[in-house]
Amino acid sequence: MRSVLSEHTKNEKINSVIYDMSPSPDFRHDIVDGNISRIIGNGLKNSLCLIFMENLDYRYHSDINDDYVCPDIMVICDRKYLKGGSYSGTPKFIVETLSPSTAKRDRSEKKDIYENAGVEEYWIVSAQGKSVEIYYLVQGRYILEQSYILQDDEEEEHYNAETLISLRAFPHIKMTLREIFAGID
Repeated sequence: MRSVLSEHTKNEKINSVIYDMSPSPDFRHDIVDGNISRIIGNGLKNSLCLIFMENLDYRYHSDINDDYVCPDIMVICDRKYLKGGSYSGTPKFIVETLSPSTAKRDRSEKKDIYENAGVEEYWIVSAQGKSVEIYYLVQGRYILEQSYILQDDEEEEHYNAETLISLRAFPHIKMTLREIFAGID
């Protein structure tokens, strides 16, 4: 009996260049994504919108070529653009959680892709740095609206763990910095 070991690799194709996203990021990356996804998912109950975490390709040039990225977290509200394992519409919200191998691409090429596609809100999160950058699309360009680095020591002057952040398109969905980074220490 012959055994075949198949290894699933994750990749993205940006401007016809394939980027290997292996190996998997640090466990803190997944914890932070899970925290954010859970809070948003609970807020989207009984909604037409759906949240996906690292398991749906975003085909940002759907009819032009076969480029795609795989956002860490993506909220979509127009289901007619879902097909198989991909989405070709315009997401309402995207989060990229930085890892050493993807940080530059998340801050440059992917940020540009989301901006050009019209994604209303884009978060860049660092689990290692316990930081969140929130970009809003204003007149077709991303503007850094908010930037936080978690300070969870109540004795410190700039304590901000209870700072509430809400999603622009879904203002009823709120989370604190403490909730975003819960469980990574």
